[in-house]
Amino acid sequence: MLLGFNKDGYSKYENYRIFKYAWHYFITGQNPYTGHPETWDLYKYSPAFCVTMAPFYAVPDWIGLIVWNLTNVLILLVTIFILPGFSPQKRIIIAWFVFPELIIAVQSAQSNALMAALLLLGYIGLEHKKSFASAGWIMSSAFIKIFGIFAAFLAVFYPKQWWAFGISLIVWGLVFALFPIVFIGWPHLKQLYFWWWELLRNDHSASTGLSVSGWLHTWFGLQPPKFWITAIGLSIQLLAVLVQAYRKQSVIPILASLLIWVVIFNHKAESPTFIIAVTGAAIWYFSIKNPKISDQLLLWVAFFLASITPTDLFPRSLFNQWVQPYTLKAVPFIVIWAVIMIDIFRNEQRTDLEVS
Repeated sequence: MLLGFNKDGYSKYENYRIFKYAWHYFITGQNPYTGHPETWDLYKYSPAFCVTMAPFYAVPDWIGLIVWNLTNVLILLVTIFILPGFSPQKRIIIAWFVFPELIIAVQSAQSNALMAALLLLGYIGLEHKKSFASAGWIMSSAFIKIFGIFAAFLAVFYPKQWWAFGISLIVWGLVFALFPIVFIGWPHLKQLYFWWWELLRNDHSASTGLSVSGWLHTWFGLQPPKFWITAIGLSIQLLAVLVQAYRKQSVIPILASLLIWVVIFNHKAESPTFIIAVTGAAIWYFSIKNPKISDQLLLWVAFFLASITPTDLFPRSLFNQWVQPYTLKAVPFIVIWAVIMIDIFRNEQRTDLEVS
């Protein structure tokens, strides 16, 4: 990614600049959740995330951007290499499968690879009976992007850890919510949460993104309320969690479906967000004992539409005329999520990876 600015004064790595300047407005008592001359878009993460960006604000962009992108890449790859239940060979295959999408995510300088890693670390913590660490990873993801909290559903599969995990989740929630007081005091922190809430509330109606909402709109001209789309998707996902846990079946299909769910039911989902969904799709497929031809076809269609069409390997004219306008990047992941749900409700347990 090249450093530098265009004629409007913006860089090719604006997301990173949005993150780092959030610290400046946070510490100087201003509103980081409104428009500022240094960046073209709005900061939308928590006050706690502002604090984590302080070191990046203190260094030149060419240093900070490299460190930020390397952090996103390495934490996801390392997390994949320690996934419980998968053989070393399958971990390597999963890492190679997600790598092209990881490059796309890094080129945007966003936090999506980090989000995928944190959600996986929440699962790994539960598998290793480290409830406090698991709750910390999950809550830290929620303070980056709120949908990360839904990874807490995974705890349903670990009844012996419920109390420890639940208390740990509350403790970590309070820590992340309140530790910015050290830098700015309670009155301004309270104001920041008000500003953040107002931004998120107004942002909900802004777009449909590469999501179920976007698919319904671009394919069928339907525009049902986003709240009800999310509520229905959440209800189906939660029911699948309860059914799978009640039967004492593998948590892996739920982990995979959650990674996809948080993207396809996010009305703000963009192309770089799909590193999370691609990771979920890879975990789903490579956990299946005997994949069907339809599974293989679905996986590679998802790979092609997600990781190939946004690149120079695919004609830009076709991307602009078909892939982007018809939210084609999201469609195979909607289908994969539906397949996982159907398998669970029909009690077709196709993974050979068991819960611990």
